[in-house]
Amino acid sequence: MKLSVAIFFGGLFGALGILFFLVAFGTDYWLLATEVGRCSDNLNETREEITYHHEGFFWRCWFTGSIDENTNSISKFWYTNQAPSKNCTHAYLSPFPFFRDEHNSTAYDSAIIYRGFWSVLLLLGVVTAVFASFFIICAAPFGSHVLYKVGGGFFISAGILFTLVVVMYVIWLQAMADLDNYVTIKKTDCPDFTIYVRFGWSFILAPVGIFFAMFSGMLFLLVGRTIHLHSN
Repeated sequence: MKLSVAIFFGGLFGALGILFFLVAFGTDYWLLATEVGRCSDNLNETREEITYHHEGFFWRCWFTGSIDENTNSISKFWYTNQAPSKNCTHAYLSPFPFFRDEHNSTAYDSAIIYRGFWSVLLLLGVVTAVFASFFIICAAPFGSHVLYKVGGGFFISAGILFTLVVVMYVIWLQAMADLDNYVTIKKTDCPDFTIYVRFGWSFILAPVGIFFAMFSGMLFLLVGRTIHLHSN
């Protein structure tokens, strides 16, 4: 009875881990930024505008809006009142955060390698989690302690890979970002310029998936060990 409960919760947590990994991998809200500026044009007239940025591993998008009551409810604007059209580009073609001047950077090639490396780790994490579920499904009908242990090991490996991805993403943002210089450049045209940068919900889903995958892996390792002990 206890073994069945452990298998049930191991499968449930494993499925949740895979789901969170896939959603985090496939969405483009790892980084959110909002630029608010009051800029002067050639006629010395001041215009007010707000630009929203969001990016992930595949796409980097931005769209503009007006400064109104939505400025005080940015989170609501992100999910319920976006512009009907966006400007988007492939994120892997822009290895720096959006506010980094890529053309003047001597570390452009290194940034491409770094971003490519962590993207490979992310893909490996997803594939490893899928293989883990395959081994667990194969283990269930036969009660194979070996397959349960292998599946549990794969889930733990997926959690470790995603942990590396999250850590590398934070390092990428902190090391590659030159936010102060970007703000200084923007203020030459917009004296009253402010930018807000934060991690998005896609980034937050990754640690949740890590928790579920690691916990599922430990449960299946325990299940495999228990079956092995009882079979001897």
